Amino acid sequence: MKHWMLLLMCTPGLVLAQHKKKKAKLEAQENITVTQALQQHVQYLSSLQGSNGEEMALQYIIKQYQQMGLQPKGADGFVQEFEIDAGKQFTGTTFFSVNEVAAQPVIDYFPLAFSATNQVKGAASVDLNEVGQPWFLDVKDVLEENQDNPSFNLEAYIKKTADKDQQKGATALLLFNSSSIADHLAFDKKDLAQSLSLPVLYITKEGMRKLFSDSTATFNLTLGVGFSRKIIKAKNIVAYLDNHAANTVVLGAHYDECGTGEGSLQHNIGADDNASGTAALIELARMLKKYAPSNNNYLIIHFSGEQEGRLGSKYWVEHPTIPGTPNYMVNFDKLGSYDSTHMLTISGYGTSPVWGNLFQWVNDKSLTVQLDSSACGMSDHEIFYRSGIPVLCFSAATHDEKGIVHEWNQLNYPAVKEMVQYAYHIIQSADEKGKLAFTKTTERPAILNRKKGT
Repeated sequence: MKHWMLLLMCTPGLVLAQHKKKKAKLEAQENITVTQALQQHVQYLSSLQGSNGEEMALQYIIKQYQQMGLQPKGADGFVQEFEIDAGKQFTGTTFFSVNEVAAQPVIDYFPLAFSATNQVKGAASVDLNEVGQPWFLDVKDVLEENQDNPSFNLEAYIKKTADKDQQKGATALLLFNSSSIADHLAFDKKDLAQSLSLPVLYITKEGMRKLFSDSTATFNLTLGVGFSRKIIKAKNIVAYLDNHAANTVVLGAHYDECGTGEGSLQHNIGADDNASGTAALIELARMLKKYAPSNNNYLIIHFSGEQEGRLGSKYWVEHPTIPGTPNYMVNFDKLGSYDSTHMLTISGYGTSPVWGNLFQWVNDKSLTVQLDSSACGMSDHEIFYRSGIPVLCFSAATHDEKGIVHEWNQLNYPAVKEMVQYAYHIIQSADEKGKLAFTKTTERPAILNRKKGT
């Protein structure tokens, strides 16, 4: 009888222990599943190439939200389309041939954006400029003379020289640089300055070596310059989790650029910038779909045009797809480089007094976190901040290109998983705070370093 009594007394403890063990096992399995899902997203998105990459990335992301059962909240289903002026392009009417041998654009030469649009034929020598012919200009001497002059502007010098040379009889200006000093000349698609009165081409070092090896020879030249403006159709992806709440939280990441696709907007996403943020946003949405804190709705936006100047987020703020002002915005950008030197930085904690209180007791024992009060980082959250909306931005990469990982198999997926869970806990903790007050921060960030779990 006593043995039966002892067994009955021990049973609740055994059941509790088994329950805890089962819960721990389920949590471990869920962590593995989230980590694997993050890797799957990044591997796929960072593998896309070519002009089709944008549409393939868009369809992949939309499919994730369709499978979750989230509502579409763009202007057309999940999509909010907008136009991007990709700037000035030099067209097929831009050409350059030497002794009837066609030079290669970009490799051998390129026009400067302030060049006149015209076609010219002539015979010219590198060492001798004659009236009525194209003229050569070596920028070597002026670069050497102004090495220590910080106010020297080479483009201004070229424009002034081109006008003078045109008045003296030059029909075109062919620039080159025989010095070892970098001139930093490039085709600037954003240059809207008034065109000069004659065509201006820059001949690269490779072009000079291939086409003008004998500077004393006379060369038969044919050249032309033509420009157009390129307009790109870009697309934000917008999904919605409706809790029928008074306030809505925006969760965002950009999904454009940093691949090897064609065009100025390359949706062949780089592994870290920003397939890592895109993957994190998808998995955070999945967590919220399972159990979303009920006092806010959640609008998930994958922005296009971030690399072109945060144009997608700017367009959404100016053309919102939900009524009212968002409660706050959380952004994910370049998460996968997390290691001992690239800690997780959460910027924007100074944009609301609520953040300071939350971060005193919401932490992650696995991550080393640096809190940055400023919200003036180069990503989409800045657009929301400048519209008077509290923001946070999660990022693990430095502003240095060396801090960005480009290969999908080099990312720290367990750390990204921890960041997703950390963001979820912050969202959960902010849920009882109602409409968050907005605070304008200083442009100069105030940094607070925090060790793991502190």
